[in-house]
Amino acid sequence: LVTLKDRTEGILKGKAEIRPFFEAGLRKLQNDLGRWYRTGTFFSNGRQLTWEYPRDTPQGDQVDLVEVMDIANGLIAHHRVYWGWVGFKALVAALNKPVP
Repeated sequence: LVTLKDRTEGILKGKAEIRPFFEAGLRKLQNDLGRWYRTGTFFSNGRQLTWEYPRDTPQGDQVDLVEVMDIANGLIAHHRVYWGWVGFKALVAALNKPVP
């Protein structure tokens, strides 16, 4: 997904780089699947935090993904998003959509 066309790698550092990515991504994925419902269940061992946005929600299907954050000294050291099938199809559909 080419959300930030000026980027040459998939690593963003700091709020100044991360904020435009999320803003652009949320604009592109605005559709019936963009509800961002979570169950409230998460896993943490003090060094890593993981939670899921499930496909099946009380309001119907949504983008499905899992987020994983590595925590160091109380800050996010690394953040990864793993897309499920419905989320992947939403990303592919967004490929041909211009960023507003």
